[in-house]
Amino acid sequence: MNLLLARAFGTLLLAFGAACAFAQAPQPPEIAARQYILYDLTSHQVLAERNADARADPASLTKLMTAYLVFNAIRDGKLSLEQTLPVSKRAWDERKGGASVMFIDTTMTPRVSELLRGLIVQSGNDAAVALAEGVSGTVEDFVAAMNRQAQAWGLKNTQFKNATGMTESGHYSSARDVAIVAAKIIEEHPESYKLYSMREYTYNKIKQDNRNLLLGRDPSVDGMKTGYTDSAGYCLVASSARDMPNGKRRLLSVVLGTASREARASESQKLLNWGWQAWDAVRLVEAGKPVLTVPVWKGSTSEARLGAETSAGALYVTVPKGEGDHLKTVVERTDPLVAPLVQGQRVGTIKVTTAGGTALASVPLVVQEPVALAGFFGRTWDAVRLWIK
Repeated sequence: MNLLLARAFGTLLLAFGAACAFAQAPQPPEIAARQYILYDLTSHQVLAERNADARADPASLTKLMTAYLVFNAIRDGKLSLEQTLPVSKRAWDERKGGASVMFIDTTMTPRVSELLRGLIVQSGNDAAVALAEGVSGTVEDFVAAMNRQAQAWGLKNTQFKNATGMTESGHYSSARDVAIVAAKIIEEHPESYKLYSMREYTYNKIKQDNRNLLLGRDPSVDGMKTGYTDSAGYCLVASSARDMPNGKRRLLSVVLGTASREARASESQKLLNWGWQAWDAVRLVEAGKPVLTVPVWKGSTSEARLGAETSAGALYVTVPKGEGDHLKTVVERTDPLVAPLVQGQRVGTIKVTTAGGTALASVPLVVQEPVALAGFFGRTWDAVRLWIK
């Protein structure tokens, strides 16, 4: 099922197995979409899916990767939010053919912050082209960077031909791959992610509403992105977060190929409601807290604090409602531990199973605080003790 590896979010590529671990797993509602997937991002577990790896036209969900690369460029100092960018004829030409645009033209020099809102809220193809050219110089070089990023994440069912999501031969993705890109934005760029909650945006005196209808229906939904083309149908990525007694929990749904704007919203809402109602996220280890403290040999201190390596800080697993009290946690670790030890060094594994022994999670056990090497006499004494042991 789930491998909570902080350094490898590619765990999302694993096949769905959460429900299979339980004898009476909750059954998802019937979802009127060609493909869908529901993730619990707190535990990085798939709760439900159908045809999640089937290649499909992602339409404007493509702009999630476009935005991710722009966010990276801002983070790395290659762009700034207040920087202005020229509008090329290529960007201006995006208004032809009825595509979504933010209505920029070649006489304007919009700021990056404005173009991002045009990209995210208004789904502007013109904004996508202007930003792509601002980051990479040409759209072609930017699309190559999109594909390199997809390959780096191991997205086997994604290939980009453009930065906008317009239908083009060889341009495809999958529900699972789209979810991975969306989750990367949420986890790596939380401040930029807030743009996805904007209900409307006005540029050039033209106000446009965010097409994500769930923003106005479910107060827990704070993003993320819509898409539509004739071949893709109506698509929606929706993210919902709630404060729970054991910490914040976030669900992410992706539906592809629904019949209408209303359908993509209602089918996404079904998935999210089911995720909240039928499943619990159980916190097994609090963020920053040690799982155990163990002896260290030849070290400047006699003990080491060991904890779980997870991207969320705390260790969570998601289980059918009411099953949390029946979990088993086993720690397998290196013994003896010999200094020096560095922070983050893997020294074992935390394994979580059901009462019947079905694996739920396998998480690296790591050193939480470094342990330096002891002096000569300390090392010598521990060497003798180890030999006797």
